[in-house]
Amino acid sequence: MSSGRSLSGPHILWSGGHALVVLASLYELFAVLTLKQAPKAHRLALTGALTSWGIVVFKALGVPQPNSAYVKRALLDENAQYLLLVLYWWTQKPIVLTILPFATFSIFHILTFVRTTFLPKPPAAAKDGKTAPAPTSAGAQLSKQIQTLVKTHYEHAMLFVSYIEILIMLRVIVGTVLRWNSFIAPILFAGFLRLRFYLSPATRKAFASLNARLDSALAHQSVPPAVRSGVNTAREMIIRFAQSSALPMPQGAAGAQAAPRPAGAAGGAGAGAAPNARR
Repeated sequence: MSSGRSLSGPHILWSGGHALVVLASLYELFAVLTLKQAPKAHRLALTGALTSWGIVVFKALGVPQPNSAYVKRALLDENAQYLLLVLYWWTQKPIVLTILPFATFSIFHILTFVRTTFLPKPPAAAKDGKTAPAPTSAGAQLSKQIQTLVKTHYEHAMLFVSYIEILIMLRVIVGTVLRWNSFIAPILFAGFLRLRFYLSPATRKAFASLNARLDSALAHQSVPPAVRSGVNTAREMIIRFAQSSALPMPQGAAGAQAAPRPAGAAGGAGAGAAPNARR
């Protein structure tokens, strides 16, 4: 029931890292539900993420080079962004929310890894466009089910990650005010989130959705004009920050810097990866 794909050492470490992320994250979430803390599980999950993302970044970018060309390539590489982020979280006090994006990505990577490495390929559609015949073996059927599941839920999962990342931003801001985390955390994460807005359609979609909901809430007559004005001013500052970037526009990302404009203001989201996945 094998697909015949050989496994290299880095590939095994990559998949093992993702498995560690998922298992440790599940343990930590279970601990949270039982009102306990699991700092060791959090650290294990981040270690798994460091392993998997580190391997992919090294494979894609090679040995780090002290020059501007390498830095620009790294800043435009989603995997490198997440590797730098997980390095930072690894040095900080555990924040449970920060592990959810990595766990979500890892679930899809593991599913795709299992399908492409251990399961036989389901029958392919004919070149004349005819529908592929139904898989006959149990392994091929499972492979087809996993493939369908990944394709069906991937975009929803990336949107979920984008909402979680916005929630993390709010969490570290509140954490700074209450001295739960370093004041550097919201500054660094704001820079990360700006890159996500710049490169990720899912992140832009999440911000647009939240922006529309905020407009609806502010339109209510019970909202004082001063509050409405203050929120719109703060939102305009966030939009300007999101739009400011010295990076070259990536191919196929036309309109990436066109932030949703608030009403009433100035102007009216390695190996074996899921499709277009952040590895």
